Amino acid sequence: MTGTAQNSGDSISHRGGNIPGTRKPAYSLTLSGELPVPVILAVPHAGRSYPDGLWKRMRRPEWSALRLEDRFVDRIAAEVARQTGAGLLVSHAPRALIDLNRATDDVDWTMVAEGAPSGSATPKPNQRARSGLGLVPRRLPGLGEIWSGPMSGSELDARIGQVHLPYHRALEGALESARDRWGAALLLDLHSMPPLKPAHPRDRVAEFVVGDRFGASADDRLVACTLRELAQNGAMVAHNRPYAGGYVLDRHANLRTGVHAIQIEICRSLYLSDDLLETTGGLGEVAATLSRLIRVLAGEVATFGRIRDMPLAAE
Repeated sequence: MTGTAQNSGDSISHRGGNIPGTRKPAYSLTLSGELPVPVILAVPHAGRSYPDGLWKRMRRPEWSALRLEDRFVDRIAAEVARQTGAGLLVSHAPRALIDLNRATDDVDWTMVAEGAPSGSATPKPNQRARSGLGLVPRRLPGLGEIWSGPMSGSELDARIGQVHLPYHRALEGALESARDRWGAALLLDLHSMPPLKPAHPRDRVAEFVVGDRFGASADDRLVACTLRELAQNGAMVAHNRPYAGGYVLDRHANLRTGVHAIQIEICRSLYLSDDLLETTGGLGEVAATLSRLIRVLAGEVATFGRIRDMPLAAE
């Protein structure tokens, strides 16, 4: 599937890529026709379209899927996009199939039947892959090995070519469109996290974690604004610890060309039932909080764009 586009009122929806083993698209991208705000929301880990073959090869698939997914963050993002007009990119491919927040060389090659490609410069797994959460997740705490057997090299290639590459091309194009329209653009990469553990019994733990790759992926003013707005209603907010962002921010942020990127982790207890199976009334509250944030950030990003577009004074 190369992609299909639909016009719906003032918005354009595009589906592209393909989940191997199915006829389902790998992602959906929705952009309001006039791009009313210079913000793109991305949800790389909420996909729930599992190929039958993948599901059958997972040990305890229901249990593993719930812990790998950023469960229903796509529903939060869809409501935020509806309220604000922000662009929205959602992956339908599950993280168990391929992790879109990992580089394509972040592979534990012992998971591949044929091993590393001939002549590969990185035959050993990278740090994330060694921890069990590389490009294709391998292990989960409380379970151990996720898979009953290895995958083939051709399977890995299909996942990269049909899911990973199209998703990131779509995100790159959406950010370029927003930047061209406004002079600057902001990516908000949305994730969910399990409740954090307090260092001391009386500590309050963060409900949102804002990541900017320790200052590398977004202007400090945007990050400070994000921290301030999320904390405005009494929420506990952390910065970069324990989640500073990953490959999505590294690949798509480019401050020199006016593209900023921030990752936001949302505590699952704010909007999910204890068994992670259903949303609660908190989903609307989280969406309202993020919508207020985007309205403020949109003004800041637009100001950056106007400054970038100002002609240099004559010498």
